[in-house]
Amino acid sequence: MLKSSVGISNLSVYIPRLKIKSETVAEARIKVNPDIESHIKRAIEYTGQKSIRFPNLWEDTSTMAAQASWQLLNETDQKDISSLRYIVTGTETGVDHSKPVSAYVEGMLQKSGLNVPETLSTSQVQHACAGGTISMLNVSALVAISPGEKESGLVICSDIARYEKGTTAEITQGAGSVAMLIEKNPDLLELDLTTMGYASKDVDDFFRPLGSKTAKVKGRFSIKCYRESLKSALLDHCLRRDNTLPELLKETDMFVLHVPYKTLPMEAMEKLIQKQLGLSREEANEFLNKRGFQASIEATEKIGNLYTGSMFLALTFLLKERYEKFGSQIIGKKVLLISYGSGNTMSVVSAKIAGNAPQVIKKWNLENIWESAINSSLDQYEEWLDTPSGYEEFNKLNSKKLSDIPENSFFLQEIREDGYHEYSFQK
Repeated sequence: MLKSSVGISNLSVYIPRLKIKSETVAEARIKVNPDIESHIKRAIEYTGQKSIRFPNLWEDTSTMAAQASWQLLNETDQKDISSLRYIVTGTETGVDHSKPVSAYVEGMLQKSGLNVPETLSTSQVQHACAGGTISMLNVSALVAISPGEKESGLVICSDIARYEKGTTAEITQGAGSVAMLIEKNPDLLELDLTTMGYASKDVDDFFRPLGSKTAKVKGRFSIKCYRESLKSALLDHCLRRDNTLPELLKETDMFVLHVPYKTLPMEAMEKLIQKQLGLSREEANEFLNKRGFQASIEATEKIGNLYTGSMFLALTFLLKERYEKFGSQIIGKKVLLISYGSGNTMSVVSAKIAGNAPQVIKKWNLENIWESAINSSLDQYEEWLDTPSGYEEFNKLNSKKLSDIPENSFFLQEIREDGYHEYSFQK
């Protein structure tokens, strides 16, 4: 029995600034191969994907993770930073087969001047898009049993989604990072670690072979896996809560799902609600609208898939919308976090909005994500896709970009001859 609550005290989102319209990418691919026109256009219409955000050449999974963490910790009391015991990253696009992204992040944060202690544990969790959620649950459990009242953890979800050129999946690419502070008696969201629901299967709906920069996905099969594991994990969760699935759906105030593209979680939830509550599609849609569900999935259509950060991006935008609608009445509302990782695993976690949530949420400036966007040319997008793997070629190309790095930015300075990544901070 936990003596105190545990969960998320604050969140910070970092999205790279470069943006290209999905239609621009589609037009370029159709020009090369006219036979794919109907497939690409149908994919854009079905997914609703409007644009892709992608990193600069000097950005990678580690720099984005450090950027989101730096933004978060700059709003955190120095005493709380010095009490960090864990830095854990969830990612499926790491930069090293051995060293975790979180270790690089620790070093970068220290280079920036933050008082990050060395008396902590760094690690990385991989399970496709679920790695961030697993990291959050693991760190929350460790913090919950920690003897120190103020000991805390930093959990970071950071990824770059990349697919083969000319595939329908290419238009859902995205990149970004979400960092969260895990504490006892959290300010933002209290997690129930005693009733988590799980579902896992060994399937090949999505994977990225060793040595490949791009992922392989079986679209229709992956959708089937997502829907089936959604129901299975929810039923497991209900069994541990000792209630029925219809009861759980009715009593939940906010649903937050993994969002690879916005229509997948919407259709999955609509079908589930229709069947479990005996509602029409229109009624199921209204059921979700009353709970702000649309606000949780809309950001993805302008950013793309964040992989491990996708669900937490949805959570951030939903909490902001609900706070603007309800103000302090948001406190105590029930949230259901539903995380999916291909290959596959689904986790369902019940949570509750904490008492200090309004003070935390009102400080968020999510509009900066849109205001900071820079429209990219197709050539710039192609240059990023074709980033050379050899260290000499990369360093030569990257050195031309380093003069354009904004203030307070982490960047990949070079890849050494032995393959090690050297990072710096632009003050």
